[in-house]
Amino acid sequence: MNEITTITPGGGQSGSGDGGVPCNIEAEQQLLGAILTNNDTLDRVASIVRPEHFYDPVHARIFTLAESRIAKNLQATPTTLKTFLEDDPGLKELGGPGYLVQLSSAAIASFAARDYAQIVRDLATRRKLMEVGKEIAARAAKVDAEMEPDEQIVRAEQDLYSLGEQGKAGSGFVSFLRAVTDAVHVANAAYMREGGLAGVSTGLTDLDRKLGGLHNSDLLILAGRPSMGKTSLATNIAFNVAKAYRRGRRPDGTEGTLEGGVVGFFSLEMSAEQLAARVLSEAAEVPSEQIRRGDMTEEEFRRFVEAAKALESCPLHIDDTPALPISQLATRARKLKREHGLDVLMIDYLQLVRPASAKDSRVNEVSEITQGLKAIAKELDIPVIALSQLSRQVESREDKRPQLSDLRESGSIEQDADVVMFVYREEYYKEREKPGENDLEAMAKWQQEMESAHGKAEVVIGKQRHGPIGTVELSFEGRFTRFGNLVKPWQDRVEGGGDF
Repeated sequence: MNEITTITPGGGQSGSGDGGVPCNIEAEQQLLGAILTNNDTLDRVASIVRPEHFYDPVHARIFTLAESRIAKNLQATPTTLKTFLEDDPGLKELGGPGYLVQLSSAAIASFAARDYAQIVRDLATRRKLMEVGKEIAARAAKVDAEMEPDEQIVRAEQDLYSLGEQGKAGSGFVSFLRAVTDAVHVANAAYMREGGLAGVSTGLTDLDRKLGGLHNSDLLILAGRPSMGKTSLATNIAFNVAKAYRRGRRPDGTEGTLEGGVVGFFSLEMSAEQLAARVLSEAAEVPSEQIRRGDMTEEEFRRFVEAAKALESCPLHIDDTPALPISQLATRARKLKREHGLDVLMIDYLQLVRPASAKDSRVNEVSEITQGLKAIAKELDIPVIALSQLSRQVESREDKRPQLSDLRESGSIEQDADVVMFVYREEYYKEREKPGENDLEAMAKWQQEMESAHGKAEVVIGKQRHGPIGTVELSFEGRFTRFGNLVKPWQDRVEGGGDF
């Protein structure tokens, strides 16, 4: 067997190049030799290693040329590559075209090509990590009024997370058998779970029945006009999910969430304290305006304190940083999942998220934001619920129920979302249609309509990629900003012991 020329010292699983740079020249040589010996080997390693991962630039050029020829259904062997690399100055230093023959003849473990590819990639990541570290140190050492320390920290986080994403090898195609097996596991989990839900329960029975719960990797848009209660509904769902959180051993033997979930809530409009007050208002059944004023009876204050103690361990994490760019929002979501776990993410609201960079139109900015939120849902494998404002054209119609065309910058939102829901409360509009006291007939009709609409809300599902559209009726208690399950008349009769 011919011996391969070794450029730098190193061997085994790892080695060091000049200046202690991590590299493994032997692994690079074995990988290239395996490809030149059997071109089909490239298919097994193409998703792992790229030319830039090779430490030796000559090896990178050999890999690039071999990859290019194989992609054209041409042979990549020492003989065919010789023509293109004969004048390569780097290859001449290694012995010229004869080096290609040495690579091919010394490749004795082509079956281990993926292992060699992973070693090459891992060491390339280490080298990149060293570069990022040097850049961070250089920026910190440079006193620059244009970049404050806090901005440098954010920049450093972005660089590191970007490197982390590059370090992930793509999964490529998945066999239909694997996809079917995964689908069966999801269906089995829904069948075994109480209530028959495939996703995370919202705590609202009729909404769960329509949606099948909150599904991983889905982007759900919850939209409504001001005062419709979209933030209240979002906090109610977040509280219900966090309150039901239970962790344990799953049927497949892994540790994870069994019920409920860890919730991340980006509140770009309200402060964390205001959001917590809303949750406590619901839990303690004390009107939120009384909590703000401190106007509570002794009994109400006792309930308030008890609710606060009960919710201390609730896995609901709130970030109230205003005007977050979508890139930072993604970074913080990843960090939360890594440190505490994350099962559901909420954003209040979409129009307050900033794009990573300024765009030529607001439509393009919103498109970048919605695509970013969908990417977060897929990457972290969680449902993402984003609240959205509606345009004023709703108010000009006789029927105030929202529809898809009412979404601001509706094209990108409607396209990227898996589910679009609208919150609608008829009572809100009826209150503003109160007739004069002298018109007794109109007043009687108005009172009857108000009584019918009182304490009710509708969630209109305008789009659902994997299920039916339609309307879900909920109860709404304005004093506690609480949505709940609406008891139907026949249910009321059954509970009261009546026939149906």
